[in-house]
Amino acid sequence: MDIIQAIIIGIVQGLTEFLPVSSSAHLVFTPYLLGTESGLAFDTLLHIGTLVAVVVYFWNDLVHMFKSFIASLADVPHGKFREGLREDQFKKLAWMVLLGTIPAGLAGVLFKGFFEGLFSNIPAVGAFLIITGFLLYASEMVSRKTRDKSSLKEMSIKNAMLIGVAQACAIAPGISRSGATISTGLFLGLERELAARFSFLLSIPAILGAALVQVHDISSLFDITTSVTVAGFIAAAISSYLAIKVMLKLISDRDLLVFAYYCWIVGPLAIIIWYFLM
Repeated sequence: MDIIQAIIIGIVQGLTEFLPVSSSAHLVFTPYLLGTESGLAFDTLLHIGTLVAVVVYFWNDLVHMFKSFIASLADVPHGKFREGLREDQFKKLAWMVLLGTIPAGLAGVLFKGFFEGLFSNIPAVGAFLIITGFLLYASEMVSRKTRDKSSLKEMSIKNAMLIGVAQACAIAPGISRSGATISTGLFLGLERELAARFSFLLSIPAILGAALVQVHDISSLFDITTSVTVAGFIAAAISSYLAIKVMLKLISDRDLLVFAYYCWIVGPLAIIIWYFLM
């Protein structure tokens, strides 16, 4: 892999991590199209780049959430835990993110082999992209009916867990993590920006957990030149940061249908190309 290929793969990873078109699918397609192999260690480094981006973007929120989480633990001996969650949005948000992380953590441990096998199955990846498109389209249709109504719901334990289940399903390549979680939030009647922000915050422990699981492979990066790894990392971090800004603006001002159409084009195209090449 050369530096140009690393930058391209880094940009693709960064954009597709937070745009609802499945970064895992694109990490399968892009190296193949470029005639190179990224490898698990390099993919892990790119994920760390996206993690840096989301932490930087939501730094103030994360600081408030951490302080509020510690404060909520101090509320327990005084019997003020539930009251504290009602009064402090950051206490509630911290616990919702923690609970929403559980399904993906369990799925990653229990079905690790199954999910890993899907990464070499191009038709399955293409099919999952098509499913992502339907999720985005259907959630937009539901959201249009509730966008101007006062019936929008707040985040709850049930909602957090259901969004967490959607994130667990998105371990499969082709099912967009951001697409599945945001769509689920919209299906549940959450306000659009809340659904997106919760999705991005929920990505932090998910990406961190995946990176920690794969960190033992990082030693193989020494087989790649430093300039290549650094270029890929920086490209992923910058493009991720921009993707978050774009998504938060799109979710507020427009809709996600363009991403549904994109998934419906790329998914079948991947299957067709695989069929003729194989």
